[in-house]
This record gives sequence, structure tokens and C-alpha cells, in this order.
Amino acid sequence: QVQLVESGGGLVQPGGSLRLSCAASVRTKTPYAMGWFRRAPEKEREFVAAIIWSGGSTYYGDSVKGRFTISRDYAKNTVYLQMDSLKPDDTAVYYCAARPNCATDYNYWGQGTQVTVSS
Repeated sequence: QVQLVESGGGLVQPGGSLRLSCAASVRTKTPYAMGWFRRAPEKEREFVAAIIWSGGSTYYGDSVKGRFTISRDYAKNTVYLQMDSLKPDDTAVYYCAARPNCATDYNYWGQGTQVTVSS
């Protein structure tokens, strides 16, 4: 099965930064897009960011625009989420996801990595 492994989560103070990584298995074909979603306690899953693999167009949820940056590394088959100016409301489990093609939804998911923003 396709394997997506997130890393980089942890505890950070408000205003701090973290960079999440999502490494895809080499056997996985190049996806149409990869993205990040998050789920905070007692809240619905929320779209965070996405990147189109070919071309590199990026998209962000309103709550993270201007603070988070998604990027990709072709050589490492990895997508990153640089998170700056973190707020307590950013506390959530962050999931990496892959979208095989433009006709399908995200259907490959990582296990998630915890991000906690607290003083």
C-alpha cells in the first residue's frame, strides 16, 4: 500500500515555528496533488494546504494563509509544511494526504503527527 509518513510535530510556544515533513514511498506514482489536513480536539477535519505536484501551484486554508507554506522536494519525494507564527488554535493532529489524480479525492493518508502550541 502507499505509505505516507509524517514527522516534525511537537510542542512549540505561541509565535514559534515548526516544519512538518511527509515522505512518500518511492513505489508510489507521482500524485496529482499532496496536501495537509488537521483535526483539532472536538473539531471537524480542516483543510490546511495543498500543492499540485506538476507545476507547484499551492492552496491554503483561510486560517493559515500568510503563516504556513507548503513546498515539495522532488529528489526526496517529500512534501513540507513550514508553519510560522503558530497560535494555540493551530494545535491539532496534522495529516499528510495524497490525491492520485484530478478526478479523485484524497485517498491516501498518513498516520498523523501531533502539533501542540502552548506556553
